[in-house]
Amino acid sequence: VIGAFLLVREVGTLAMTQLFARAPGVIGEASGIALAIAICFFIGAAAKSAQVPLHTWLPDAMEGPTPVSALIHAATMVTAGVYLIARMHVIFELSSIGMDIVAVVGCITLFMAATIAIAQDDIKRVLAWSTCSQIGYMIMAVGLGAYESGMFHFLTHAFFKALLFLAAGAVIHALAGEQSLDRMGGLKRHLRPVYVVFAIGCLAIAGVP
Repeated sequence: VIGAFLLVREVGTLAMTQLFARAPGVIGEASGIALAIAICFFIGAAAKSAQVPLHTWLPDAMEGPTPVSALIHAATMVTAGVYLIARMHVIFELSSIGMDIVAVVGCITLFMAATIAIAQDDIKRVLAWSTCSQIGYMIMAVGLGAYESGMFHFLTHAFFKALLFLAAGAVIHALAGEQSLDRMGGLKRHLRPVYVVFAIGCLAIAGVP
């Protein structure tokens, strides 16, 4: 909201077409206003998209039903921050420091969240921390100016993460609510269709076409 107020004060509009046309000539990087606007919008994006240090809500949101988890991770509930940065790239590009901050935070998040995921024993929390990491990749991409790559991952992530959550839900349902990976194993012969789709999801999240 503060970022929007600053844009109105400096440029006089929030209409995107007018904003993008006027902003480069009105807002100079030297003034610090471009950096302030970029940081304000990025704080909102980081909170929405679970980036460090505003990331802890996402794994805690796994307590609901698995189809709800699938929707949260596949729809714009968590990825809207990535879209905001890509959509507002004209504003972000007015501050090279702002773009660097976005990229660095994304990089830290993707490594940290992936590392935490390795240590989880709850099947849904593994996938939740994985989502934090995957969005970190998207945030880093848009912070580096690779908007096509970031938005492509944005799109593909929705499909494979929804698939993984629904497959995990099938496993939990088959095991009467059990979510601990320590108490699972050898399910391939009992849940062959789930095994196949889970394998497809794992290959997709690993980047296999």
